[in-house]
Amino acid sequence: MSDFNLSAFSDAVADVAATAAPAMASLATHHHRTVSAFHWRDGYFVTAEEAVEAGEEIELTLASGETVKAELVGRDPSTGVALLKPAEAVNTAPLTKADGVRPGNLAITVGNSDGGALAVFGTVGEVGPAWRSMRGGAIDRRINLAVNAGGRFEGGPVLDAKGGLIGMLLFGPRRRALVMPYETIERAVVTLREKGHVARGYLGAGLHPVHNSDTHGAMVMSLDDSGPAKAAGLYVGDIIVAWNGEAVHGPRDLIRKLGPDSAGASVTLGVVRGGEQRDVAVTIGEKPLS
Repeated sequence: MSDFNLSAFSDAVADVAATAAPAMASLATHHHRTVSAFHWRDGYFVTAEEAVEAGEEIELTLASGETVKAELVGRDPSTGVALLKPAEAVNTAPLTKADGVRPGNLAITVGNSDGGALAVFGTVGEVGPAWRSMRGGAIDRRINLAVNAGGRFEGGPVLDAKGGLIGMLLFGPRRRALVMPYETIERAVVTLREKGHVARGYLGAGLHPVHNSDTHGAMVMSLDDSGPAKAAGLYVGDIIVAWNGEAVHGPRDLIRKLGPDSAGASVTLGVVRGGEQRDVAVTIGEKPLS
């Protein structure tokens, strides 16, 4: 006979969620849906970057049901992190960092909906190495979840069985639940507090994929007059096929390389022009704020 106590396990999961609940908040997005946010530290909250827009009025609903105005301190599309600062002091303890996680470990996802607590649990489905986001962000670990969490959980914390913070819940392609790891959030928050944005690389070229029997790459369809690409001597019709000797298979590959650490870097682009390949040296710019 097993000693496993299902009732005690159920209570333990609920207790972890209840302990985290005071750090939670929710907000209505410009898409007219509700997402979660949580207290990071020093009175700042984090949420999903896609949930907020610059210049819009943001109102947080706290776990107490109280609503407070909040300022968008900054947002980082490359990691999906947005940093908010409530207009009034919010005195809730921050969540503590989790220990390392492994596939199969319990994962408790916590959210908030207009002051009401939300919680579901599942497992860590995958833990992998560092990776690049679609917008070039350096993500410290790949952590995918096997958990049935709806849209109201987006931007909320993912906890381990001890209540430690693994990271923030985001949704990838096909609404796959993934975690933005604690270390990545921490790095983004430091930069957002200091600068209000995370720099991204900027080439200044409109691109279109090219896939034929001879060439795979990104064709230059337009050039910004003051952009790095035009200054370096790229022309409309050029096909970019390599970045520092590494193959570029299309615009998506190039965008991934134009991450925060590329701004200001000198790179060599392999270019096909008129059927001939040549190298073009480019100093990557910093994407203008929009």
